[in-house]
Amino acid sequence: MKIVIPGGSGQVGTLLARAFHKDGHEVVVLSRNAQSSAPWRVVEWDGRGDGKWLAEIEGADAVINLAGRSVNCRYGARNRREIMDSRIDSVRAVGRAIAAAKNPPRVWLQASTATIYAHRYDAPNDEATGIIGGAEEDAPDTWRFSIDVATSWERAANEFASLPRTRLVLMRSAITMSPDSGGAFDVLLGLVRRGLGGKCGDGRQFVSWIHEFDFIRVVYQLIGSEKFRGAVNLAAPNPLPNVEFMRALREAWGIGIGLPASKWMLEIGAIFLRTETELILKSRRVVPGLLMKDGFDFQFPEWGAAARELCSRWRETHGKTQMA
Repeated sequence: MKIVIPGGSGQVGTLLARAFHKDGHEVVVLSRNAQSSAPWRVVEWDGRGDGKWLAEIEGADAVINLAGRSVNCRYGARNRREIMDSRIDSVRAVGRAIAAAKNPPRVWLQASTATIYAHRYDAPNDEATGIIGGAEEDAPDTWRFSIDVATSWERAANEFASLPRTRLVLMRSAITMSPDSGGAFDVLLGLVRRGLGGKCGDGRQFVSWIHEFDFIRVVYQLIGSEKFRGAVNLAAPNPLPNVEFMRALREAWGIGIGLPASKWMLEIGAIFLRTETELILKSRRVVPGLLMKDGFDFQFPEWGAAARELCSRWRETHGKTQMA
C-alpha cells in the first residue's frame, strides 16, 4: 500500500510510519520540515494550501491525517488560535485534495481525540452512548476549549463525509503508550523513576490509554475493513482510575513508593512546565465499543501487562545510564 501521513513527524506518526515501512509499504510523511533522515519519504507542506504534496494524494491507498499543533502547552490566546487553526486548516486541505484527486484514496483516517467525551466517573463512554463533553458543571475554561477543538475538528472532517470513493473514519484516540523518548509513557515513567509517581489530585479520574502495538493493529483494521465509518474509539477496553494506573506503573518498574501530587501542586507545576492540568485531571473513561463489537482482540487489554512490556522495552531502548 501507499500510505500518506500528513503531520506524521510527531510521536504517533513516527510509530505508524515505522510500522508501515517495516511491513514493506510505501510511506510518505507530509511535514513542515522536509529535512529528515527517516527511511521513508518526507514531503514538505504547510498544512493549509496547495503545493507539490498534492501529487502524493493521487493514487494513495490510505491517508492518515495527524496534523495539528501540540496541545501540551498553556492555553493562551495565541496558542488556542494555533491549536484550532492548525487542525481545521489541515483537515480542509486534505479534504480538498482528496475531492480533487482522479484516483483518490479508498480510506481517510482522520485524527480526533478521546478528550471529546465528558469528564465522568459513573459510566464509560463508547461511540453509541458516550456523552460529548462541554456541558459539565464547573468545568474549567481550558477543558471547554479542548472539547471545542475536538468537536470543531470532527465537524470540519465531516464536511467531506460524502466523498464518493473515500471512506472517512474519525479516530477518537486515547493516549498511545510507547517507550519512545518524549512520549506520554516516557514522561510518566520519569516521574515514577524519581519517586514522584503517586496519584494525581484525588486519583479518581479515569485514564484511557492504548498500547502502541494495539494502536498499530487497530489502524490496520480501520484501513482494511469497510465496516468502519465515522467516529471510532481507539482505546484499550479497561480504563482505570489514576491511583490504580500509577500504582500499576510503579509495580511494573519495581518501585514501591510514589509521592502524590495534589491539585494545587499540579496547577503550579503546570505553569512552570508550560502545560495544562486538564491533561492529567480530566476523567477520560473511554471504551472501544465498535472494535469490541467487531471482535478485535487486544494484545494488551489490561494496563498492568502493558506497563510491564513497556518498561522492559524502555530499559532496552534507553540503557542502564538513564535508569534510576
